[in-house]
Amino acid sequence: MTVQPLITSRTPLLRREFLRQFSSGFGHVALTTLLAAGDKRAQASTVSSNPLAARTGHFAPRVKRVIFLFLHGGVSHIDTFDPKPKLTQLNGQPVPIEKPKFNFAPTGNLLASPWKFRKYGQSGIEVSDLFPQIGSCVDDICVVRSMQGNFVAHGSGCLQLHTGDGSFMRPSMGSWILYGLGSENDNLPGFLTISPSSFHGGSQNYGSAFLPASYQATRIGDGATSFLEARMSNLAPAETNIQLQRRQLDLLRQQNRQHLERTGHDARMEARIESFELAFRMQMAAPVVMDFSDETRETLELYGIDAEPTDEFGRQCLMARRFSENGVRFVQVSHSYPRNYWDSHSNLKKQHGGNAPKVDQPIAGLLRDLKRLGLWDDTLVVCGTEFGRTPAAQGQNGRDHHSHAFTMWLAGGGLKGGVVHGATDELGYYITEDRVHIHDLHATILHLLGLDHKRLTYRYIGRDFRLTDVDGRVVREILA
Repeated sequence: MTVQPLITSRTPLLRREFLRQFSSGFGHVALTTLLAAGDKRAQASTVSSNPLAARTGHFAPRVKRVIFLFLHGGVSHIDTFDPKPKLTQLNGQPVPIEKPKFNFAPTGNLLASPWKFRKYGQSGIEVSDLFPQIGSCVDDICVVRSMQGNFVAHGSGCLQLHTGDGSFMRPSMGSWILYGLGSENDNLPGFLTISPSSFHGGSQNYGSAFLPASYQATRIGDGATSFLEARMSNLAPAETNIQLQRRQLDLLRQQNRQHLERTGHDARMEARIESFELAFRMQMAAPVVMDFSDETRETLELYGIDAEPTDEFGRQCLMARRFSENGVRFVQVSHSYPRNYWDSHSNLKKQHGGNAPKVDQPIAGLLRDLKRLGLWDDTLVVCGTEFGRTPAAQGQNGRDHHSHAFTMWLAGGGLKGGVVHGATDELGYYITEDRVHIHDLHATILHLLGLDHKRLTYRYIGRDFRLTDVDGRVVREILA
């Protein structure tokens, strides 16, 4: 009996051909499975070779892009944007109402805010002395005093704010937005995160989870690194031989195209070929955006750059503006652990008092800059934290975590400015009017971008997932 050889061709054996023939083709099956997992969106609809290509939403958008300012650690609502005169009156006394059963650590008697609140602008909204610069912009801001989450630990609280779920691995808000809308600039990332923390969820807070990897964020720096030393991961160093890199990429493209000629059209493979080209273009475009040398001295001073303590966060906010105006869909800026942290379990006055001056002028500068550059009407700015802090003291002069009621604010296109939405009780423990859950916040952000949170879904392990899970409503009361 003559045994036919497994390999009959004398032509060079390619890796994919070897996998197809070896062990009855099981290696090829594995490769095919990996390719299919990389772009499941192609199975449901016609997909451009560039997975980040701009797409239309479900309806006309009010904004094109989002800048999310994340203050990591739990900013106290009752010391910033939710004044409580009753708390000042009862300072040091036992809490006269039942404390939440769901808490993080024991607390004692009531603790008054060490900061005074002042009315700002024509709206007369009260903001504490921690944020005088943001207070001067309050007529452009919608303050939501009735935010609520489900978790009192930093890790789960951060994950819920960023991904909608504090227990399971889910795609981040930026990934969902990029998946739904793509990017406006073919030469830059569609989702960027600046100085994110490696703790409390870490990369899950800006990851794509079960969405294709092309929708995860591109990172610049981290919470442990000075922003002056921060770099974009995998960005080619200045000394890179671009011509040589171009020749290498051309060779790789040629080999992949030859494979496609043998196997026929494959949208997934073509998307991978395009991803290499996209990465090369990013290496050319990103350093230009990251270079502040074309900014005026007036702009640098607006953000507090080259002055202390505002230089670092000012640079982060200016970077966010530059990437946003160049078509990046979602930019997150983090004031994050371990170099910056709002977690004031003790010495509230020192910790909040030390952090606020770092961010107050840069944030106000960002808002003013967006307005003067004509970017205000199609940009949404969201500023928030994972939860608030307790009206009762932890120890002698600190506050514990408090997810039952806290404050976030939004500004920009499609929103009412100079308004307060929702309210808490006279001590700041519980929501009394117009609760806004984190799912509601996510639904509203998607709505402003022209996306229906109930229709933006992705099928995974047999069910359709969405950012808001099975909950969430658009907070139409704050829409312009």
